[in-house]
Amino acid sequence: MAAVTEDLIELRELLAAAPLVDGHNDLLWEMRDQAGYDFDRIDIAARVATTQTDIPRLRAGGVGAQFWSVFVPSDLPGDTAVTATLEQLDAWRAMVARYPDDLMLALGADDVRRAAETGRIASLAGMEGGQSIGASLGALRMMYALGARYMTLTHNDNNPWADSATDEPAHDGLTAFGEEVVREMNRLGMLVDLSHVAPTTMHDALRVSESPVVFSHSSARALCDHPRNVPDDVLTQLAANRGVCMVTFVPGFVSETVSGVWRDYYDQRRRLRAEHPDDEKLVEAEMHHWELAHPDDPVTVEQVADHVDHVRDVAGIEHVGVGGDYDGVPKLPVGLEDVSTYPVLFAELRRRGYSDADLQAVAGRNALRVLGAAEAVARDLQTVRGPSLARIGDLDAPPQPSDQVRPAQR
Repeated sequence: MAAVTEDLIELRELLAAAPLVDGHNDLLWEMRDQAGYDFDRIDIAARVATTQTDIPRLRAGGVGAQFWSVFVPSDLPGDTAVTATLEQLDAWRAMVARYPDDLMLALGADDVRRAAETGRIASLAGMEGGQSIGASLGALRMMYALGARYMTLTHNDNNPWADSATDEPAHDGLTAFGEEVVREMNRLGMLVDLSHVAPTTMHDALRVSESPVVFSHSSARALCDHPRNVPDDVLTQLAANRGVCMVTFVPGFVSETVSGVWRDYYDQRRRLRAEHPDDEKLVEAEMHHWELAHPDDPVTVEQVADHVDHVRDVAGIEHVGVGGDYDGVPKLPVGLEDVSTYPVLFAELRRRGYSDADLQAVAGRNALRVLGAAEAVARDLQTVRGPSLARIGDLDAPPQPSDQVRPAQR
């Protein structure tokens, strides 16, 4: 046991020196749900029983930089998503300001390095879904000005300019305005995040983007055939794009067996909601019974490592990262239950023959390279073109009735 503990301590130091960059954490939405963003009610300076994330466990996990998701649901009506995203960004800044000895606001690659030098956790913000900009390039620019450094092009639902992985196709990928969104993100230096998007959207974004892209929290579709994962042909393109796939720990995206249980769960919930549209309490009670009768199989650290192996084998070691999705799902693999456990995964990768340089590349150096590359591309682009003034109505013809976005698959 002592030798194991010493190995994990050594790995923690190795990861912190990378530094370890995690692509996606949903603590801010949990703070909204559980405490209305009140850090007096839930003080993350100490161990928090109701979350998977707090500062002591981030420290224990060797985390050096965190992309905090400023997620808002993709089915919010009208421009409510824009307002909710602003509130999330406000909470992100408030959180960082409250814990200055541990967290440092980060707006770029140099800030991440400075945070590591001062022993703090670089805190970046990423928008999870194009609903956050309300189909407005002006709003996109303002979100960047407020600190957002990536945007996932969709969440679970299509938006007016891009297809989601978990909705019925409506645009065959990106619309003309969607392509303009990608170009404007490149000009700003905002990372294009392709987690959650349909393969057609992945291909379109990779064709259009002049900067490396990221998958902030996705795994390999060859190992788990869930639409949220990345197909091999896209991983091959990702290598040519110089981007990075940040492997996630979400059980339903790691294990084919669990993915099937999740599919059955959502099918059952859809059926019950259709039968009882005005009785959500009954639906939830029935689903509770269903879950008890259909338990998930445990997912292991080894299965997560298999996804890291696969992305490395197809795209190359320079194109792998980690995006745990902590506080975004209720259950994580055995051994990876909270943010303190990153060294456990990297111990498994070391056992499989990864060198220290490989481990540091996966931990964060690949992600940091991509962030710096996006900034360099933006500096060049800003010398040749100004802000785009395009509007969605200028570029996209109104959809025909048969092309209207259908309800998301849940």
